[in-house]
Amino acid sequence: MTELLIQTTWLIPFYGLLGAILTLPWSTGIIRRTGPRLAAYFNLITTFSAYIHGLFVFSAFWNKPPQELFIHWFKVADLDLSFALEISSVSVGAIELVTGLSLLAQLFALGYLEKDYGLARFFALMGFFEGAMSGLALSNSLLLSYGWLELLTLSTYLLVGFWYAQPLVMTAARDAFLTKRVGDILLLMGVVALSTHAGSTNFPNLYQWAQTTHLPSQTLALLCLALIAGPTGKCAQFPLHLWLDEAMEAPNPASVLRNSLVVSCGAYVLVKLQPILAISPIALTTLVAIGTITAVGSSLVAISQIDIKRALSHSTSAYMGLVFIAVGTGATNFALMIILTHAIAKALLFMSIGCAIATTNTQDLTEMGGLGKTMPITAGAFIIGTTGLIGLFPLSDFEAFSQGIEPWQFNAPWLVSILLLVNALTAFNLTRVFRLVFLGSSQAKTRRAPEVGWQMALPMVILAVTTLSVPFMLQSLALIPSWKAMNISASLLPLLSSVLGCGIGTLIELRRVWLRPIQKTMKFLHEMLAYDFYISEFYRISVVFVVTQLSKFTAWFDRFILDGSVNLLGLVTVLSGQSLKYSISGKSQIYVLTILLGLSFFTIFMTFLRANG
Repeated sequence: MTELLIQTTWLIPFYGLLGAILTLPWSTGIIRRTGPRLAAYFNLITTFSAYIHGLFVFSAFWNKPPQELFIHWFKVADLDLSFALEISSVSVGAIELVTGLSLLAQLFALGYLEKDYGLARFFALMGFFEGAMSGLALSNSLLLSYGWLELLTLSTYLLVGFWYAQPLVMTAARDAFLTKRVGDILLLMGVVALSTHAGSTNFPNLYQWAQTTHLPSQTLALLCLALIAGPTGKCAQFPLHLWLDEAMEAPNPASVLRNSLVVSCGAYVLVKLQPILAISPIALTTLVAIGTITAVGSSLVAISQIDIKRALSHSTSAYMGLVFIAVGTGATNFALMIILTHAIAKALLFMSIGCAIATTNTQDLTEMGGLGKTMPITAGAFIIGTTGLIGLFPLSDFEAFSQGIEPWQFNAPWLVSILLLVNALTAFNLTRVFRLVFLGSSQAKTRRAPEVGWQMALPMVILAVTTLSVPFMLQSLALIPSWKAMNISASLLPLLSSVLGCGIGTLIELRRVWLRPIQKTMKFLHEMLAYDFYISEFYRISVVFVVTQLSKFTAWFDRFILDGSVNLLGLVTVLSGQSLKYSISGKSQIYVLTILLGLSFFTIFMTFLRANG
């Protein structure tokens, strides 16, 4: 039985796709009498089956060499475009993370969208989401990974625009899609160029090519920068980071997966590209620069948000910025650890705020307060998610930060300061959010807010227990050293930064009127951070303006120059035909004479030109 499951590991991504297909009769309205919940159950069954299948494979592959599976798609001359799959403990572990969090998010969605008319359509999109992420985890081919990333982009567009009746939602879906398309197009250019030079898109072949290539440094730099562009868009990094803020218009269960897993998919591809990017120092420096700007900038922007979902989404960009820094410095183990621990803790945080949003019908921090008294389970889940994210001992991010600080402590101390600054700002922001939502006096919308039902509470409690258990699971798998072998200096720094951030967030006076200050200096500073350093406005007056004007000129040129020329030629032809029809005699000898005279004139004219040329 176990051997059969191992041989069919490649089928795991199709569980989610099958669940999505099974929900189509309900999501398209063909079946209405049963209600949409039956479609949700189909998707839950397929997701649970994928999780169990992956669990058996993971236990069988632990500490064993990986297996590769090749599916040849197109082969001509020296170019071999094949779909390569890697079945290993890392790839199957990533699948378990995807299917496990997807299963909990879908259970959460049953309660969150209980009365939504589009419940079946939502579960269909979640199935595509899950299938694409599972396929990306197994992929050992850059071409195949690009295809899965494109499916993720499409799913993001459809989920962000889920409530399509609202104009703001459709605008957000469009902006999110177009922003990610910029990175996707550049990544496609990199994939095509790399396959031309290397003759393959499979990662093992690309790694071999990277070790022996003799391309000019400028060519390698451009090639690697194109490869970086895709993960930059997927991970919401500067300057392609604005889409994640727009994506918060989607339902909260979709935000649970997007902020925990979808952004991590781009980071996962970046980790697999690291041996290729290492051939270009410019690319590595660019990674560190992008990660630093995004990590610090997004952490600052997060502390000025009054929308609870956006306050957490900007911290997602910040942590993915740390992954970029880790990949740029070659610390791929640290990058993978950040991806794992951040995904679990951030999913729990979004579930907890989703419960608060569901009971209060608001996302505005100025309208919340005192929920800790009536929603103790949700408040406890938020605390556990916070401690798991900011690196408090002994939870998982504490181990991740310790592993990151240890190699940077002497080689790049300024990177240690960046990591500690991001951690402290995140701790301050999450403490601020907790105080505004769960502490203080009750507001009009929170005075009678009850605790959520079991359908939303159960997955949140399971994820809270998982967050607390992650360090012990990692130690049992020997992925992190035992606490006795801990580097004290590397461990104290993230602990101190977490305590400092939480302490300032606890001691500073928080008045709700300060969330929208009226003093000129504070107002300017607040608005600069709240509006993301006015980057969207800068794009509007620069890139968007240039594209708009170019589009207007192209439309004018097409309408009046190209169409005008064709219409003029057609008009001349019609008028000529209309005028010549009156001189038609019907005698063939006159037609032959006319043709001969025309040919003679043309021959004389060409002879004259040649003689004078």
